[in-house]
Amino acid sequence: MFSTQKLIAALLKKPYSQFQLSSYNPAKPVKLVIGSGFSFIKGWMLTDIETLNILKADDWAAYFPENSVDRILAEHVWEHFSEADGKLAFKNCHTFLKPGGVLRVAVPDGFHPDPEYIAKVRPGGTGDGADDHKILYNYKLMSGFLEEIGFKVLPLEYFDENGQFHQQPWRPEDGIIRRSADHDSRNQGGKLVYTSLIIDAQKR
Repeated sequence: MFSTQKLIAALLKKPYSQFQLSSYNPAKPVKLVIGSGFSFIKGWMLTDIETLNILKADDWAAYFPENSVDRILAEHVWEHFSEADGKLAFKNCHTFLKPGGVLRVAVPDGFHPDPEYIAKVRPGGTGDGADDHKILYNYKLMSGFLEEIGFKVLPLEYFDENGQFHQQPWRPEDGIIRRSADHDSRNQGGKLVYTSLIIDAQKR
C-alpha cells in the first residue's frame, strides 16, 4: 500500500518532470537524472520513462538539441536494459551530451566478491527489482561498451577480478550515487556491504 506521501509523489512525478523539461533555461548547466523514481536532487531535471524514454532519439529531441546536455546521472538503470538496448541508450546519451559533458552511471557490480550480493542483483536474483535485471555489468564490460561509442571512461568505484575494491574521489554535486561506498548506510565500520560499479563517461 502506498502511503499518502508516496501517493502524492506518484501523482506529481510526471507533471513535475514535464514542467522541468519544458521550462528549463538552456543558458544554465543542463543536468538530467534518468530513472529518477521518487528522488529529488536540487538543480537537476528528473525523468522517468513516462517523460523521457532514453531509447528513443525522438524523445530526446523533443526537449534537447544535440550537443546540449552538460551532465546525465543514472543510478541502477542500465541493468534493466538488454545489451543492445543498453548500447543504444549510451549512444543517445553521447549524441545529446555536450563535448566534454559527462554521463555518470551506476549499476550493480558483477565483480563484487560477496556471493550473497551477487545472488540478489544478478538477472532473476532475489533482490528488489532483480526479476527485471537483464545484465550484470563489471567495470571491463561497461567500459568496453562506453569506449566503443566514443566516451572517455573513468571508473570511480568498482571491484576488480580479484575482489579488490577501487575508489577514485568524486563529488556528490556532480551526481550523487546513494548506493556507493560513502553514501550507503549499510556500509558501516569499514565493511562494504553494498556498493555499485560507478563510471564517469565523458564525451570527447
